[in-house]
Amino acid sequence: MAQQHTPGKGKLVIISGPSGSGKTTVCRKLAELDPNFQLSVSATTRPPRKNEQEAKDYYFLTQEEFEKKIETGEFAEHAEYAGNLYGTPKAPLEQAIASGKVMLMDIDTQGATQVVEEYPDTVTIFLEPPDFDELLRRLDGRGTDTPEDKQKRLEIGGREILKRDEYQYRVVNDDLEQAAQEIRAIIEGKKSG
Repeated sequence: MAQQHTPGKGKLVIISGPSGSGKTTVCRKLAELDPNFQLSVSATTRPPRKNEQEAKDYYFLTQEEFEKKIETGEFAEHAEYAGNLYGTPKAPLEQAIASGKVMLMDIDTQGATQVVEEYPDTVTIFLEPPDFDELLRRLDGRGTDTPEDKQKRLEIGGREILKRDEYQYRVVNDDLEQAAQEIRAIIEGKKSG
């Protein structure tokens, strides 16, 4: 049964890791475990993948729309990743904090640095695959990336893994339930501590 949080100041939680580490799946699992956990929806200039929905998976913006939002300071972070722009809108983060929610952000290491600069109390967790072979298997299993995209994701993922020691916590995702429970325990410890 999901445990309810006491009202008060919410918490921002960043979950980063290489593409294929399971960040999105773990974040969705956490939201299922606790109704007070909310998923941050990022904006992107990349086209939607099959089955992705506007405002549920991403806010899909044109390059021009995205750049205008950068100029007006509407993002807590933004970065270019594999040739596309991604960003986290500020307004939902601030609403979550004000209403006592836990906002889960599935963002890259570059974005994490920007968010922590603006919101220093953010909890940072680096999610790792059990090993490189598993990472390759997960990327292949997606079936959404071209060979070139997959190669780019692997190169970027290799650079991101080098930044894992900059995070407060590291969790290996070799079992979804276990990883989600471990992250939930970290968040609960930070909420009460």
